Amino acid sequence: MTKRLSLDWTRVARLLLTSRLLDELEERELAPTGKVPYQFSAKGHELSQILLALQLNHPHDAATVYYRSRPFMLASGLTVQEALAAGMSKSGSPSEGRDVGVVFSMRPRNNGITVLPSSGDVGAQYTPAAGWAQTIQYHKEVLNEKEWDKAIAVAHGGEGSTAANGFWAALNIATTRNIPMLFFIEDNTFAISVRSQLQTPGADISANLRGFKNIHIMDGDGSDPEDASQKISEAVAYVRAGRGTCLLHLRVPRISGHTFIDDQSYKTENEKHEDVKRDPLTRLKKFLPDLDWATLERETSSAVRAALDEVASWPDPDPATVTQHVFAPDSTATFQVAPQTEGARINLIDAVRRTLESEMTRDPRVVVFGEDVGAKGGVHGATAHMQEKFGEGRVFDTSLSEDGIIGSAVGMAVAGLRPVPEIQFRKYADPATEQINDMGTMRWRTAGKFSAPVVIRIPVGFAKKIGDPWHSVTGEAIYAHTIGLKLAFPSNAEDAVGLFRTALRGEDPVIFFEHRILLDTAMARRPYPGDEYMLPFGQASLVAEGDSLTVVTWGAMTQRVVEAALGHEGRVEILDLRTIVPWDKPRVLESVRKTGKCLIVHEDGITGGFGAEIAATLAEESFTDLDAPLARMAVPDIPIPYNIGLMNAALPQAADIARKIQTLLDY
Repeated sequence: MTKRLSLDWTRVARLLLTSRLLDELEERELAPTGKVPYQFSAKGHELSQILLALQLNHPHDAATVYYRSRPFMLASGLTVQEALAAGMSKSGSPSEGRDVGVVFSMRPRNNGITVLPSSGDVGAQYTPAAGWAQTIQYHKEVLNEKEWDKAIAVAHGGEGSTAANGFWAALNIATTRNIPMLFFIEDNTFAISVRSQLQTPGADISANLRGFKNIHIMDGDGSDPEDASQKISEAVAYVRAGRGTCLLHLRVPRISGHTFIDDQSYKTENEKHEDVKRDPLTRLKKFLPDLDWATLERETSSAVRAALDEVASWPDPDPATVTQHVFAPDSTATFQVAPQTEGARINLIDAVRRTLESEMTRDPRVVVFGEDVGAKGGVHGATAHMQEKFGEGRVFDTSLSEDGIIGSAVGMAVAGLRPVPEIQFRKYADPATEQINDMGTMRWRTAGKFSAPVVIRIPVGFAKKIGDPWHSVTGEAIYAHTIGLKLAFPSNAEDAVGLFRTALRGEDPVIFFEHRILLDTAMARRPYPGDEYMLPFGQASLVAEGDSLTVVTWGAMTQRVVEAALGHEGRVEILDLRTIVPWDKPRVLESVRKTGKCLIVHEDGITGGFGAEIAATLAEESFTDLDAPLARMAVPDIPIPYNIGLMNAALPQAADIARKIQTLLDY
């Protein structure tokens, strides 16, 4: 039959039955007995997902999914055993028991697609898919790798997720860049219990988006085999043909509740009845009347039960492994720790630019993007003239969406690029918090199967003549508490080069802080240390040796501490941490055991600042070595003020630090 698009409908039926039986097994047996603690049903959503997955057959196709996407995963190669093991949190499941059973990821199998690590955050799946789609363009147009031609990226979500920031960020990227991306929206009219009318005006996202440019809008019935198969085939073909972005809006029933404990009391009895009437399994049986359904159901049921019997004997994850996979294994890279010392002294901002240009020349996978980084060269000048040197394909401006910048960077990194996004000021990274968190935990959540080595550049802190609550934030303690991120905070040009290059060649996500007052000031200038100079993370710099007091600091406070310690040569030992995660705990402990006293000076707020972590460590591990109380100096619990006098009153000044040093020396 031509209307069936030459699909293997027996396979479609078997996959749909498998998904349905898994849901019912969990709902009736495994969830009530506690063997599956958190269950999400896909009943009603199966057909459209299976039909989509069977269309994604390019070796560089990728998809992002959400918590109701298990039918899609089964059709993409996930085994029944893995599906059961995921819900039962067994060893051998995709996440090794680390993540919720329906939060999936998958490397390609049998020339199948890549499923990027999904998120428990609704709407977070869209921008990484946009990043993968941008990478498809990059491989074709910049690297001239024709094997990426006709590959596409799919973002799969429910209609409730179209209200999320991530959806609109990705939509903006896709429609301004005309990338090969398919938005696949399943509309069951409810986001848990909230009706579609409260998710989007008129409860019809496809109707609302018809005024958008550069996007092909389609809608259809996701539980009708003929309509769904035809629309999905057309949508995939549209994107594969290089015609741009498509949004396919399919209406499906949600036959079960949001989770197995949801009785759908917010629905009327008529609504529940209508959902059952639209059951895609019932409609598929009518569509395929000649199929031996009785035999197929019997075989599928036996296979699911056999898989359960097998998985029941699988072990739980080894508790000893719970802290593994936060970061990549130790690098075998050879670090050049002896910098070149000849040549003119350069500013920190020039050090960043020169290092970035060197690494872009060395590695064609490095891409630079963010707001104003292109023709303008960055609001701080870090990317000046780089677009002229490397082209708009490698250095490009983005829309004003930090969520989109970081989320797309994640997709690019998973696809094999080395993205270096810029966030103009630390405060403006807040809208990207969700993507930054997900990026950091990706390696751990997937038991080491995926990672996103993104290097995020963020100018931070007060400037020469001004501060304010929006542009002068440092806030490194928040990211120190964000799992899986490495944090670099150089105080001079030489260290900036070494740490930046190490970050760019590493396998972990890094936030690279560039302090504004250090970008173009004499205190941070150093000779360029060379195109191969690298510094290991977690090694503090011994700025000054002493035997009576240890001062631990980083960033702009380093120079103030040096100034404050003048006249105490040989007595005050100054350690510049250089990196916050990891921080050089052994060297700090060694120094404090020698001096018996410690002062910690930083610019972030004092309550919960990273200095508190250092002080707690010293109190726990060096208490008997202390000859004076541990001391901290930081900004009081206020934002940085705009008025220069108020700003100076809030920040630790060299004179203030000098008085504290003298007090501790006299103690």
